Formats: sequence, C-alpha cells, structure tokens
Amino acid sequence: MTSRIGVGIIGFGTVGAGTAKVLLDNAALIRRRVGVPVELVRIADLDITRDRGLSLPPGVLTTDAKQVLNDPAIDIVIELIGGYDIAKRVILEAIGAGKHVVTANKALLALHGEEIFEAASRKGVDVGFEASVGGGIPVIRALTEGLAGNTLQSIYGIINGTSNYILSRMTHDGHGFEAVLKDAQQAGYAEADPAFDVGGIDSAHKLAILVSLAYGTPVNFKEIYTEGITHITPTDIAYAKEFGFTIKLLGIAKLVDGEVEARVHPTMLSSRSPLAQVEGVYNAIQLVGDAVGDVVLYGRGAGSMPTGSAVVSDVIAIGRNLLKSAVGRVPPASFQQDQRRPLRMKPMEEISSLYYLRFMVVDRPGVLAQIAGELGRCGISISSMLQQGRREGQTVPVVIKTHMARERDVQTALREINRKPFVSEPAILIRVEGRDE
Repeated sequence: MTSRIGVGIIGFGTVGAGTAKVLLDNAALIRRRVGVPVELVRIADLDITRDRGLSLPPGVLTTDAKQVLNDPAIDIVIELIGGYDIAKRVILEAIGAGKHVVTANKALLALHGEEIFEAASRKGVDVGFEASVGGGIPVIRALTEGLAGNTLQSIYGIINGTSNYILSRMTHDGHGFEAVLKDAQQAGYAEADPAFDVGGIDSAHKLAILVSLAYGTPVNFKEIYTEGITHITPTDIAYAKEFGFTIKLLGIAKLVDGEVEARVHPTMLSSRSPLAQVEGVYNAIQLVGDAVGDVVLYGRGAGSMPTGSAVVSDVIAIGRNLLKSAVGRVPPASFQQDQRRPLRMKPMEEISSLYYLRFMVVDRPGVLAQIAGELGRCGISISSMLQQGRREGQTVPVVIKTHMARERDVQTALREINRKPFVSEPAILIRVEGRDE
C-alpha cells in the first residue's frame, strides 16, 4: 500500500504560494482525510529567490521543471504557470510520465481541454481542475458529482471578480467605467491590462469548461458569444434601477431542445435575485437542475488562498483514488469519454431574450412612432417605454424594454433605427434575464 503521496508544483506565483501554504499548514488535517501523508516534494519556478512568506524544507525549490516531471517520488504534478504553450507541454509531459495532474488553467482547458482529457484517459491518470472556475467555489465537483443525476437546464455565473467589482462600484457610486477601472487597478483588483476580464474573455473561458461538464459535449470556445462591460454607463445602470434590475456580467448556458446556448454579456436581472446581491470581487454560480431545482454557489473567485484551497481539494481527491486503486473513478470531463456527444451550439442570432434598448434621439414629433414602427416591422413587441423630460430639438434618451424577441430581429431593427437622421449615437442594447410580463 502507498505510504505517502508525493506532490510537485510547477509555478510558484500567487496561487502556487497559496497552494504550498495550504499543503504545509494543513498537513496533519490532510493526512487524516487522505489516510497517508501528502508530501510537498518539489516546487519549480524561474524565480526561487523572492520571499513568498513560506518556510520550505531545504532542496524543495528548483528552477528546472524537469526535476518535478521526472522525479519518481512525485505522484501528482500541479501546473500553476498559466498561459498556453508551456503549460500544455508540462501537463502532457506529466500525463505521459504517468503522473496525475492538477491545474487552475482555465484558458488552457477552454481551448485544449479535449486533448488533455483524452491523453489522461488513454494513460489512465486523473486530471483535477477545481480551481479553474470560481476560485475557492467547488463548482466543478458540484457538476461532476453532486449534481451528476440531473439534466442541467441552465447555468448563470458571475465568474469574473474584476468585472463584478467594477459594476458593483459603478452601481453604488455612480462613477463611470474608466474611473472605477483605474481605482480597481490601484486596489489590485484589476490587471494593468484588464482586457481579458472586462472584455468577458476570462468568463467565456470558464463558461466553456462548465458547458463541457454540464452537457457532455466538446466546446469550441470561438462559438461562445462574448461581450464585455466597457460600454456600460451610469445612465444605463440608473435606468436598470428604475425597472427593478441590476446589471451583472453573466456567463449563461442553457439546454434548449437538445441544443446549447452559451454566451457571456452584461445582463439585467431582477434586483431581488440571488446573483444581483453578489458584490465586489465575489463570484456566484446558479445551477438549475431538473431534479434539484436551483442551487447557488457563492464565494471568493480568486486569490492565493481560496484558489489554493481548490487546488488542494483536487490533490486530496486524487490521493484518495490512488490509495483505493480507484483512478479514473470520476472521468475528467464528467461523462465517460466514449459517451461524450457533440451538441449544436446555438448561434447568438438564434437566441431569444428580453431586451433593454436605449436610443439617444432628437426630441421632435413622430420620433417615438418611427422607433416603435421599426421594432414592430421586425416583430418586436414593446413591454414598457421611458422618456424623461422634453427638450424640443435637443437630444434626449428614449428607453424601451421589449417582450421576448429574437436576437437577429433586434439587431436588424437597431441597424435600421441607427440610420435614422434623428438618432445621435448608436443604440445601447442590454439583454434582460427573467420572465416575460
């Protein structure tokens, strides 16, 4: 019987340091949960001189990743370097060497997960990636085990803390996007180059993983419609409040008639809903199963210790499997590899939603009738309309909320309306999640 589980970490940045701290500080607890000691054998990083605030045994640190990949004392390789090419090579080399893998690399899994899962299946090793979505929130295990008996009808996720922090601040303080982004960068909540976060790409990476696990289908990341928050203004946030809504950047997935909707975009949702209450850098994921109904998971979506907690949960799960000769008990992609089925990803133009539309128009007679007429010609029914104040001849906002409409029809109508001489700037569109009234 195995007397110990050996672990090696490649990448000793923020998450790597948190993972090492959890493994060392909670070593006695982890031993009791696994049954044998889980030993941190080696950590590889290009920079091994910077103080991470950890007291490591001599000889643990190395600048050579091969010392982790080739060490027979290491059973589990933890990849925490991020990025694509090097990380992918490290993971595939580890699998090729018969080692189990844990990673937090959502971008890599979103683009190359199928190749990694197939390699692991062929080699008979486990791959853990709890930390790839939602930081410390155990959503991966919820999908692969806790809710495995359910058909997942929908997934709604606030899965990027930077965007949620910015929208929360804009909502409460009334400041514009650029000002709040600058504050977020100074506070360490946003990267110097925040494009992946505020552009929705990070959320789309995570949504791709959730869709793959929920529906047992390979996901082409490029087919996930992705829209960020850079165009959201205090004006639209104020109108949202008037309608009883809050704006959040959501990852949304739905199974509709055997087809999958997967999209990331700013969304208005009822201010009374659980996700609307999620503030700051916190994440939350609402899963709706046919048997269980609503399940909401909430917690810290990033950071050294929360993410390290998720990484170590995978180490413990794999360690238990090793001791019981149960490797492969839970397939990496949730479904047995030969039971995964390609499902059609519904193009964005085919989805139906409620819509918030804001037009900046010259205030003169007949403008509202022309807007309503164009929407009507495209089969779009108006649920409510707001025009605050009259300023004859000046530019004023006209805000419309629609009944359920098809994306293609709405975009067609907006193209026509935006061409009208009375429209001073392109219309703003925000999708609304909720019941039609």
